[in-house]
Amino acid sequence: MRMGRLLPTAFVLGAVMLTAGCASVPGAATAAGEYEHAAVAADHPVASQAGLEMLQQGGNAVDAAVATSFCLSVVRPYSCGIGGGGFMVIHQPSQDDGEAPVQVALNYRETAPAAVGPDYYINLDMNRPSRDGIHAVGTPGSVAGLLDALEEYGTLDRATVLAPAIRAAEEGFPADAHYVREVRKTADRLKENPDLRETSSYIWEQLCHRGRVREGDLITNPQQAEALRLIAEQGAAAFYEGEIGEAIVEVMQQHGGPITAADLAGYEISITEPLKGRFQGLDILSMPPPSSGGVAMQQVFGILQRRPIDPATTPHNSADYVHLVAEAMKHAFADRAEWLADPAFVRVPVKELLHEMYLDNRAAAISPYHTQEIYTYGSVTPPAPGSQLPGAPEDGGTSHFCVVDERGMAVACTETINLAFGSLVEVPGFGFALNNEMDDFTTDPGAPNAFGLRQSDRNVPEPGKRPLSSMSPTIMLADGEVVLIAGASGGPRIITGTLQCILNCLWYGMTPGEALDAPRFHHQWMPNVLQFERRWEDRKTMRALRKLGHETGRRDEVGVVQLIRIDREGIRAACDGRKGGRPAGPRKLEPGATPSPPDS
Repeated sequence: MRMGRLLPTAFVLGAVMLTAGCASVPGAATAAGEYEHAAVAADHPVASQAGLEMLQQGGNAVDAAVATSFCLSVVRPYSCGIGGGGFMVIHQPSQDDGEAPVQVALNYRETAPAAVGPDYYINLDMNRPSRDGIHAVGTPGSVAGLLDALEEYGTLDRATVLAPAIRAAEEGFPADAHYVREVRKTADRLKENPDLRETSSYIWEQLCHRGRVREGDLITNPQQAEALRLIAEQGAAAFYEGEIGEAIVEVMQQHGGPITAADLAGYEISITEPLKGRFQGLDILSMPPPSSGGVAMQQVFGILQRRPIDPATTPHNSADYVHLVAEAMKHAFADRAEWLADPAFVRVPVKELLHEMYLDNRAAAISPYHTQEIYTYGSVTPPAPGSQLPGAPEDGGTSHFCVVDERGMAVACTETINLAFGSLVEVPGFGFALNNEMDDFTTDPGAPNAFGLRQSDRNVPEPGKRPLSSMSPTIMLADGEVVLIAGASGGPRIITGTLQCILNCLWYGMTPGEALDAPRFHHQWMPNVLQFERRWEDRKTMRALRKLGHETGRRDEVGVVQLIRIDREGIRAACDGRKGGRPAGPRKLEPGATPSPPDS
């Protein structure tokens, strides 16, 4: 297995932890630390520790990423897991023997089953069939993607890498505030949709304690431990052809779902080059379509590069700053709605959307004095008359993590089952929820999805097609060296949350902890509302923005971001207090200090 070279000495200086403990409630302080040689930043401390355990055993960043992901399937079962899919961006630096860097984008997004065509959901006489229940499930990709990454770019064996996840499932972990919050939301969803109780009885009883789970309660999942053990022993075949796959097909047949044995056996991941760009003199590696995050963020970066601000005269989160960034967001989200989809099925004009002349034009269209008429953003056509655009819900169904190892290899990975506990269809005997990713397609032309996103007919479901996604795993480089890794969960707020935290670091010189702690805002073009987190206290700025023409609103969170920054001060990692993760890594010792145990 190819190995990268060691980081320069200036890049492996460490320090002490910046904040102690694990923040786990909305508005709580971000957990951040400085580390020697390597770091893992996930939205659950047990998952970060699983990644660190691989690094301590001599594994590389991909080994750590795969262990972290499988562990998240256990400790954040409502956010992601083996019933879902994801995107992973990998950077392996050049080596001493002169080999070029390896940079890949792994697409293991779920796919539409063969039975699902453009009219599938229109013809179902059901309430929200693409969102709730058996018809909402896309063919899962996580197991295939993770094991392919491990085989191609990792160094450790499956049993070693899955061991922390199996241990967490068998021995259990304490429920934190975020876990409790998502269980309460799930209780409300089941109350609204009592038919889902039949397909989620183990989830409700074992993982939700029948809605009575409290902080500190021990959560165990012996059924998923068995699934992970089979995957460790048999590889992807256990999931796509063996006992787990048979159980998936059985639950589909029992409830009339679309996934067949042929859909599972025929699932394939896609490996491409990352979408590449430049901002502030740094190289960007992001995810190409069907991720919309890479294109959207690079569009915003391109617009901002053409409309630069002076941080000395434009304070962070001032009205001028928010207006400029929000207007750039509107252009990106308008183009997302009109043009983006799975490029394996339709032509997606990525080059045109990122062309210098187009970005020049969009940047010039922004007025510092007022907003524009809604259909002048991007290059869109108005929707059909009467289209409804509801407010977007809070999202518990996605997770992001970052890893960097001592050789400078980096991984940014975002995974999802869409909404909390996905479709609320479990796989009997194996303790995990299947996704409801089909709602990310344009299942009802002219109508928005669960996140209020308008999407074009380019994104209608077709057999084998992957739905459009907001997931935005991002790596940034300076002269070939990794300097920043970032990403988020939170539906369309993934894009805007990740973007703002990167700007906080690059434009305003914040540490990762400071960057994640700062209050955030969100605009996704439609609904035409500039949303502020409830923690945003500056009402004067909000009033100034309303005078510029922005309609304003509130929401609990704008993404849950994990971020690692590598500079001459060392490796600094932070996990967003909005969800309660905590980074892990080998601590830097001060001269004469005694070694202490790693984070746990």
